[in-house]
Amino acid sequence: MSTKKHSGFTLIEVLIVVVILAVLAATVIPQFTDSTDDAKASSVKFNLHTLRSQIQLYRAQHEGRLPSATLSELTIKTNDDGTTTDSPELGPYLSKLPVNSYTNSATIKAITTDPTAGSVNDTDGWLYNTTNGNIYINHEDMLTE
Repeated sequence: MSTKKHSGFTLIEVLIVVVILAVLAATVIPQFTDSTDDAKASSVKFNLHTLRSQIQLYRAQHEGRLPSATLSELTIKTNDDGTTTDSPELGPYLSKLPVNSYTNSATIKAITTDPTAGSVNDTDGWLYNTTNGNIYINHEDMLTE
């Protein structure tokens, strides 16, 4: 009488492997989710810092004047009075306005007071206070940055 040997895995061995893979997936996947949020936050903070520094540079070179509500002066050459006529000498300060990674927008919403949760929307990239030159991230959790 001969006995046949079957090669393969038993049901218990397969179940153990599946459980181990499930435990690994449960520990690794949340780390990837957090890294996406961390990347967005890091990117938007860097862009905010860039905007703030360029607004201040514009202000210093233009006798204390602030850029307009659209910040378009940051992307073109201007004279010290803010005009673009008669051979502009200053700027551009940015090649284009940076994108807010939370809204995927580079548009500016002009405000006249410090922002509150009510001034946040899902379309504009940045909140720009035209009275004092402060700029904010248009995201409810990032208004204090």
